[in-house]
Amino acid sequence: MTFAPKRVLALAAVAVTAALALTACADTGSSSPTSGSSGGSGNLSITFLPKNLGNPYFDTSAKGGQAAVAEFGGTFNQVGPAQASPDGQVSYINTATQQGVGALVVSANDPKAICDSLNQARSAGVKVVTFDSDTETSCRDIFVNQATSDGIAKVQVDLIAKQIGDSGEIAILSAAANATNQNAWIDKMKALLASDHPNIKLVDVVYGNDDDQTSFDKTAALLQAHPNLKGIISPTTVGIAAAARYLSTSAYKGKVALTGLGTPNQMRAYIKDGTVTSFALWNPEDLGYLAAYAAEALIKGEITGKQGDTFTAGKLGKFTVGADGTVLLGDPFVFDASNIDNFNF
Repeated sequence: MTFAPKRVLALAAVAVTAALALTACADTGSSSPTSGSSGGSGNLSITFLPKNLGNPYFDTSAKGGQAAVAEFGGTFNQVGPAQASPDGQVSYINTATQQGVGALVVSANDPKAICDSLNQARSAGVKVVTFDSDTETSCRDIFVNQATSDGIAKVQVDLIAKQIGDSGEIAILSAAANATNQNAWIDKMKALLASDHPNIKLVDVVYGNDDDQTSFDKTAALLQAHPNLKGIISPTTVGIAAAARYLSTSAYKGKVALTGLGTPNQMRAYIKDGTVTSFALWNPEDLGYLAAYAAEALIKGEITGKQGDTFTAGKLGKFTVGADGTVLLGDPFVFDASNIDNFNF
């Protein structure tokens, strides 16, 4: 797989000037949604509901969403729980439905647990876009996928294999145990390890629940439980940063490899001090931007979510809805010492 997609050039241009300027507050938009009937072509009030607030990854995706909503003249709001849990998301979905928003843009903490609430919103005319982490297809209109599960899994497996000489014990530090995207990637990673890397043994999968301290503690526990561990994959921006923080000040620095999915601003110091060699991600700002434009297209009736529908997402250009109502942003990108200073998000 080549990790130099066409859209990477655009990513660089955008990300160099971007700053992680959002604060972890309930409303990151210009105004709250206006109450009224949902789903009308003129109701461009869009509420983002990430897995949790205070997460730099979702701060960045919200920045992209807010920029897109401003471009097409809507109103933007972001709400969400402090901790990543499906129960925490339900009340926000219900409130947004009562407020009569035009669309909800949701990163699901569980593929099933929030479906009833989302379908109640849809029955009330609210368009539902999932991004980053999907629900079941029956309870949303569009899923904006950051990259294919195969691509995300492969880049992480390839990176850890290179870093540990394609041999030895590794572990995975994931987010929540029910996170749709994490579990899909882990399943693909297991398959790739079995088929292409027979000398790498996955000895454990643990969950930090997208909480910094929990992820830090899980890293310490992994290293104590598996003294021969040679590498850790953390496919979550919170997890990889917490694991890097632990490794950077421990005797394991330089001895245990770490890779996964992170943001350049989180990981820059750990790349420069040698704790981490390389990691991957897409541009979460572009992901939020694309999700907002998908919501606008649904609200205006330009698309319905069926395969073959097309819409234009501002500066990112034209996108086509694929199978199962999925819109694909692009391929992952690998960050290392040679390029990390070119990005600021």
